[in-house]
Amino acid sequence: MHLFTPNHVSLITACYPSSSALASSSPEYRPNAQELSRLTYYAANRPGKINKLGGELEKRVKAGCYKAQYGNVRARASLLITLSILRALAVECRRDISLLSPALVACLKVTLDSLSSDLEVVARAASVFTAWCTFTDGHVIEADSNLARDYLAVLRRFAQLSTADVKSVDHELRNRTRLVGLAALTGAVNSEALYCSSNQYKPQASIISRALLFHVMNADLSVLDHCAEAIKSNATSIYLAEFRSRPVIERRAASIHAHVDGESGPSSSDVLNTSLRALQHMIQHSNSAQMGLLMEATFEGLGDLKVWEKLDQSRWLAQKACEWAQYQYRYAVPTRLVEQLLLIQDSSICTAQHKALATMVPAVFTSPVPLVNLSTSDIISNLITLVLRRVSIDPQDALLPSLVECISSLGAHIYYSDQIQDLASELVSRLVTVEIQGVTGRDKELGDRRRSQAIRCLLAGLLGLMRAADGSQVVSDDKNIPHNIPSSSIPQNNDPLQRPPSHISRRTRVSGEVWHETLSLLCDGDYSVRSDYAHTLVDYLRKEIPKRGDTTDENGVRCPRPLIEGSSTHQANNIGILLYGDSATRLLHATHAYLFILATTSSIGISFNSTPSPAHSTSGDIPSIGVTASTLQNESGPVNGHSTDPQGSSPARRSPGLLARTRKSSNAQRLLESVPEKVSAAASASLSDYALILYVLSAIHKEVPTRGLLVGLPMLMALHGTTEIEDGTDETSKQRVKVIQELLARVWLVLGRVWECTELVDLAEKALSTIEAAPTLPSLSEFIPGVLRPAQTEVRFPPIEAAGAMGPWSNVNAEEALAILVSSKSVQEATGLDRQALLRRCSAKWTVDMALRDAADRPSNHRMMDGGSPLLKLSPALMAIENLSLQSLTRSVRGVGVTDLRDALEGRAGASNPALVRRPSVSTLECSPSLDLRSSPLGLTRSRSRPKKRAVTSSAGEVRDVLNRLGIGKQNGSSLLKASFQ
Repeated sequence: MHLFTPNHVSLITACYPSSSALASSSPEYRPNAQELSRLTYYAANRPGKINKLGGELEKRVKAGCYKAQYGNVRARASLLITLSILRALAVECRRDISLLSPALVACLKVTLDSLSSDLEVVARAASVFTAWCTFTDGHVIEADSNLARDYLAVLRRFAQLSTADVKSVDHELRNRTRLVGLAALTGAVNSEALYCSSNQYKPQASIISRALLFHVMNADLSVLDHCAEAIKSNATSIYLAEFRSRPVIERRAASIHAHVDGESGPSSSDVLNTSLRALQHMIQHSNSAQMGLLMEATFEGLGDLKVWEKLDQSRWLAQKACEWAQYQYRYAVPTRLVEQLLLIQDSSICTAQHKALATMVPAVFTSPVPLVNLSTSDIISNLITLVLRRVSIDPQDALLPSLVECISSLGAHIYYSDQIQDLASELVSRLVTVEIQGVTGRDKELGDRRRSQAIRCLLAGLLGLMRAADGSQVVSDDKNIPHNIPSSSIPQNNDPLQRPPSHISRRTRVSGEVWHETLSLLCDGDYSVRSDYAHTLVDYLRKEIPKRGDTTDENGVRCPRPLIEGSSTHQANNIGILLYGDSATRLLHATHAYLFILATTSSIGISFNSTPSPAHSTSGDIPSIGVTASTLQNESGPVNGHSTDPQGSSPARRSPGLLARTRKSSNAQRLLESVPEKVSAAASASLSDYALILYVLSAIHKEVPTRGLLVGLPMLMALHGTTEIEDGTDETSKQRVKVIQELLARVWLVLGRVWECTELVDLAEKALSTIEAAPTLPSLSEFIPGVLRPAQTEVRFPPIEAAGAMGPWSNVNAEEALAILVSSKSVQEATGLDRQALLRRCSAKWTVDMALRDAADRPSNHRMMDGGSPLLKLSPALMAIENLSLQSLTRSVRGVGVTDLRDALEGRAGASNPALVRRPSVSTLECSPSLDLRSSPLGLTRSRSRPKKRAVTSSAGEVRDVLNRLGIGKQNGSSLLKASFQ
């Protein structure tokens, strides 16, 4: 040894065997143990010398690699020993690992660049790399750009080894090479170097994820499931004992070997298992921002590997990413999937990436893995935007059915009771916008097709969303298809695994106020839209609409429940709701109006380019129909202190927009101009339209029989009146009249079966038996809820020449059918009305304009009191009298009872409430009476009580007069008011 050799060089040189013993040091290629201990002790106690030690080792590595490339055996052995010395220094100098990092990583880079085909050298380098990853904190990478560059180069080398396809028939050699690379990547995945810096995370994640995805995407689905279960049952890694569970000083680094004597070669399953374990660790240790970057790196890796076509593996990967991610960060997976779809939404064709991403989204939402912190409103808004964009590019885009499935699957995760209501409101809002404005695109000639396809997509998504929220499968169960439709066209669903579950969802149902905005689609200009909407409406009637008074018998058939059951207050409230309407009743009013328009109008379709109708306000904000502030609180009033219609209690929040509704109502009024008094050949409805009308009406009377009876019978009588044509009418009009009469006969048949009225059933069946010649109502095609089906074509009326002479036809006598129905005991019990009251209501004049007004108008207090309990009539009438005691009723510290109210009406002398005998602190003498004190522009001012006696403007006589006019006064010496409260 030279006399002036530095001490650190001497210590390193002493670790190597003699020159003659280098070649024979195989297979261990270990440094001298005693000298290595002296070297590590020297480095650990003199951190300032670590930089020099690293520099010397780097020189030796470069020299050894250069000579080993040309087959120098001694140089190769020296290189292996040098790598062992580097690993020993990394382990012993773990506290000062940052000082050794530049030289260590540079040595690894040179080694892998020069001898990447030598598996033993690569395994020794991977062992050094794993030791460094175990003890580094990663901050040195961000501080040193050269180190960061070398580190990424080393990662790329190991990533290439993990996917290497060795040109040999020996699969064991290929698997060993891949395992060495994966072992090194596993060390990087479990290192703080990956997670400490957000700037350095994305480059590392891109390199690592691509290598791991290579094995995942090329494996069979069954093998993936088996390996995932194996990982779940045995969470301990064979390559890393611990990760950040102990302080750096207590950590242990894994040692990697190319081969261990006595062990069999690794299999492909071992390689896949290692890849999945590394991927799982990577996902588990990532936070929210890192999960987003990891998803981006995953998309890039799948694109580089060109494996987007493997849809099954893509769905499996998305589900496992959610399962393995930390609970609070799982939302990043579906969010990034949708955002990635938005980034590529402008592509002119539907690529494999589009299809894969669109299948991964519902796979995540339908999986049992819970998701928190997910912004469902943002997700559905982005999905709707994506649907409209794809429709604008191509109305027949292949991605649309998958996007509809994405929207539907969002209903599988419910986090609060109003979630589906809110998501449906968003869908309906965009649906109304598309209905009014259409969808813009490059080709203007396809404007109508784009509009129709966009509406159909949103309708399918809306229905699928509600179905998914109830946990039902996407299967057809249209049991309410009219009886004239052949059973062969109805999909059979006898699989118990596909039947909807029997549990009742606690979510808030989509209110009629929200659904009301979509009813104009019944009169849309495109039959495919009308058909899809009619089926969607029927499903809404079955699943969503409130069904007070309905129940199910032992055979599962829905039948009406008498509304007169329960207390008198409950009876009056139920009957009042049915007569004057909650959101469901108003929806039925509007539905019958649009069905009547569809059956008789000569112009289907709505134009949105004209000025508002005079029936609405000129500002376009609200209809001219007045609604007082008191009716906005609750449209049907409370029952026993609870709202009877919780879905309609906050219409301002639920409504997609008053302006859009006003414009739609205005155009609905404009449709009235084309509604004739009698059916004529100019009517636009086809045979398929009349089949849809029958389908909807049948569903109404089966699902909401009591409401359907009270709301729908006047419409049926009016529709029957349009068929009373003169004898000289042309054959085309007679043909249409025959179809409408057949429709009415089938509706009467449904009514007879629902209300178990055999006379009405016999009457309808007798009329239907006289049908001899075509045309008759056609069958409806299969409809699967939540699935975008091809656009349907309508069946038009055949020419008169082809139809032949009109055969004899005996239609149902509407007056006779109505008389039979109102005489039914079950009808009277269900409605709580006698025969005369039912006949009076059902035979009342009905027009489309009246129905639309009833649908738009919220019931006032006066309308709700008609026919109700006499006690409910008292308050509005007395409020019209200037009663000075009303201002003081709220000043009592105890509740005001019925006795106090009676004493207040009879006089103050006998008042039992002390508050009633004191003068009020608010002067009301100069305030004019008003039904809505809150809306009065004159606020009441507080003032001192006047010392002089106030003039009472209302006497006991006036109160008695009001009571007498209401029919509540004293009769035969007894007070009905007093008796009612006792």
